[in-house]
Formats: sequence, structure tokens, C-alpha cells
Amino acid sequence: MERSTSFLLTGFRKGRYCISVVLFIIVKMAAKNSDTPVDKFRKKVLERGANSIKGIGRTFRIYDDDGSKNLNFEEFFEGVKDYGLDMTKEAAKEVFDLFDKDGSGEVSIDEFLIGLRGNLNKSREEIVKKAFKKADKDGSGVFDMKDLKKTYNVKDHPKFQNGDMTEQQIFNEFLNTFEPDTEKRDGKVTMEEFLNYYAGISASIDNDAYFALMMRNAWKM
Repeated sequence: MERSTSFLLTGFRKGRYCISVVLFIIVKMAAKNSDTPVDKFRKKVLERGANSIKGIGRTFRIYDDDGSKNLNFEEFFEGVKDYGLDMTKEAAKEVFDLFDKDGSGEVSIDEFLIGLRGNLNKSREEIVKKAFKKADKDGSGVFDMKDLKKTYNVKDHPKFQNGDMTEQQIFNEFLNTFEPDTEKRDGKVTMEEFLNYYAGISASIDNDAYFALMMRNAWKM
């Protein structure tokens, strides 16, 4: 599990390591029964951890040489290999073709990630929205540094305790978790960005009760 995800799940509660263990277990248990090419691809990605969909998105953007936010198949397959997924070229092409709906030979990175991530069901969306309202302390409609300072005491963070990171670095790392696209990053997390982040985590958790437990513990709800 990536460090930023661990921070998100551990920093907002006492006895924080318990929820990390819970999430680690359910991510490892996340094995979808469907055998569609996209499901198989998703499973391979999620084996890298709950934050892995965001991670492969970063890799794909590196291979977007012309900045078009689209990838042809060769770029797509290079990204798949670079991210470390054990996948044949034929299997990758099968997934690529499912998203190349107009037959243009290119897929939108954003649309691919949305399709890979999936959507939150109603109950999960409701609890994520409740968490956002709690995070948005001043009711401005965005979750920013001012809100974070009212929500989280950085002195509990092990990287602060051992001197590896400053308070500002820890806050920035946390906010950046919700804004993976550096070009769009402004330090203000919108409801949409918040939902997108948790949709990525949700994809690795089959059980609604586990997801609700994770959210309640992470945000002290």
C-alpha cells in the first residue's frame, strides 16, 4: 500500500494501525468473480494496493508525449509494462479496444481510469459525502489546508515525530493524495475530487460494511 494511502487511513484515529491492517486485508481479498478483460485488468492493478488506480494513471500520463490526454496502443502497452503489470500484448490490446469505442486508435486517459475505477454505489457515495462535509470545516465547498489544520494534529504522524517531514510537507502530501494531476493541483479538494479518490479505494473493497467501517474510522464519524 502506498504511503499516502496509509497516511489517509491511519492519521485520523487513535489506535490507527488497526484500520490499516483491515484495509490491507480486504484489498488482498478483493477478487471480482467476473472474468471480463476489464475486470481481469482491474484485479491486476488492485493487487498493487488501494491507491494503485491513481498510480497507473500517473504512469499513463508520463507516456502521453504530446499532452493530448489520449494514448495510442503502443503508449498504453508501454505504460502497462512500466507499471509492472504481468500482461501479454494480446490481453492488453483486448482491454484497449474496449475503451477505443470509436475505433480511432486512441483512448482517453481520464475515461479509461473512470471505467477502470467504477462508480460508488448509493450507500458508499452517501458516507463519502458525509466525510467530505466533516472535512470541509468552514463550509466553503472545498477541503483545503485551513480545514486540514482543524482536522488533523500532525504531531501524531510518525514522519513528523522522527523528523523526516515538516508539518507543511505532511499537509501537502495529504492534500495531493486527492489531486493526482499536478497540472490541475491547487490545494483545494473539491467534492468531485474527493468522490473520485474514494471511488478508487472502493474498487478494491467488495463489502459495503467494510467500506463504511474504513470511512468511519478514517474520518471519526
